[in-house]
Amino acid sequence: MSGHSRGRGLARRSLAEFLGTGLLVTIVVGSGIAAQRLSADTGLQLLENALATAMGLGVLIVLLAPVSGAHFNPVVTLVIAILERRAPDRMRLREIAAYIPAQIAGGIGGAILANLMFAVPTALSTTDRATPATFLAEVVATAGLVLVITGLIRTHQSITVIATAVGGYIGAAYWFTSSTSFANPAVTIGRMFTDTFAGVAHASVLPFIAAQILGGAVAAGLTIALFPRRSAVVPRARTGP
Repeated sequence: MSGHSRGRGLARRSLAEFLGTGLLVTIVVGSGIAAQRLSADTGLQLLENALATAMGLGVLIVLLAPVSGAHFNPVVTLVIAILERRAPDRMRLREIAAYIPAQIAGGIGGAILANLMFAVPTALSTTDRATPATFLAEVVATAGLVLVITGLIRTHQSITVIATAVGGYIGAAYWFTSSTSFANPAVTIGRMFTDTFAGVAHASVLPFIAAQILGGAVAAGLTIALFPRRSAVVPRARTGP
């Protein structure tokens, strides 16, 4: 394959990561705004937000996994790159350097798009979320998410199975974690740009990202311990958000 063809392939995959992460944040933010407008009950608002996110995420994985692997998450990208570092089709540094900025830009764009669709001004969130409890929650949420993805990859599950499992896990983690399971640095940064139900204040962003990176490290260790063998090359199309 020529360098020009490889470049076009990477551009296509990066576009998929930008689009997928952007639409994911649009779903999270947009459904949060809609939930606030439809109900005054915060429990019902969270339920509506969680259901929309879980279903939308599953759809995005099925759609875009054949293109880029549907990571939609810098921690997922980094952990997969580390775990596959000796595989023949491992992620190269230039791929990582393309994926992560695309994911972050997509997250910011997705929040702005949701604001525009609901005629909400784009503004930095004032919702502080970082506490010792939510830091721990983000470690747990991210570790669980990444372990679901890497464990299913190493057991050679289909894209449909992974999409269903990841969507189900995120829907559940909205409820069993005190942070409502951001579990994604790109999503966290994106949600900083909306002062609505799903927003997060800038002061909480770095603690959340630190917790997510720690959770990714925990998941990498658990993956090696629980699923030590890779009997075949892992197709990138089977990765997740």
